[in-house]
Amino acid sequence: MVTTSLQQVLETPNHAKAKALAVHRRLLAEYGPHQPGEHTLDPLSQLINTILSQNTSDVNRDRAYQTLRSRLPTWEQVRTASVTAIEDAIHTGGLAAIKAPRIKSVLERIKSERGDLSLDFLLDQPVAQARDWLTSLKGVGHKTAACVLLFAMHKPAFPVDTHVHRVTRRLGLVPEKSSTKRTCELLEAMVAPELYYAFHLNLIAHGRQVCKSHRPRCYACTIEDLCDFRDKNLGPLQ
Repeated sequence: MVTTSLQQVLETPNHAKAKALAVHRRLLAEYGPHQPGEHTLDPLSQLINTILSQNTSDVNRDRAYQTLRSRLPTWEQVRTASVTAIEDAIHTGGLAAIKAPRIKSVLERIKSERGDLSLDFLLDQPVAQARDWLTSLKGVGHKTAACVLLFAMHKPAFPVDTHVHRVTRRLGLVPEKSSTKRTCELLEAMVAPELYYAFHLNLIAHGRQVCKSHRPRCYACTIEDLCDFRDKNLGPLQ
């Protein structure tokens, strides 16, 4: 059942939808278009890559992923490797002691249930069903599942990372105390599915370059007039 606040968004969507569309168009002009298909990883590889991205930078994630694939080229080799070997391969990504057993557990579960190491069976499933299966995996949350669905399966899901969460709350698109899961639900309700991909990537770009966690560059913000943020830094730091 749709919860009350989400139902309100669905019943009176004009303001939220119009504002989201205006933000999307401004960010599109600022950061450029993105087309689904730019990400080329298969669903399982995207899942492991996204697990590695948890609580680290893209640079560290990419370094860890490349080292893992270099040392253990197939997912079967990763599955049968020791946790120590996986941990050593991904240590540059941070939190290797947590992520290594998580990756091994995910691969073991997939192999045990499906008989082979592939998530292609999810391609024909509805988004909700595929998301439920992914989030049933230990260590796979709503955002990680959404990344797999959007980037590797081209399904309408809206990943909410720290940048998306921060920017959309400051804008007033979602409530200030909204959880990341709640933010995902609300954004999926107010944004047209065909815009998810570009909007998600451009919100991240804006969060990294302008709407920073500390000392946001509001003076350089292309959507400042659409923003509800109360603690604006309207001039460059001296």
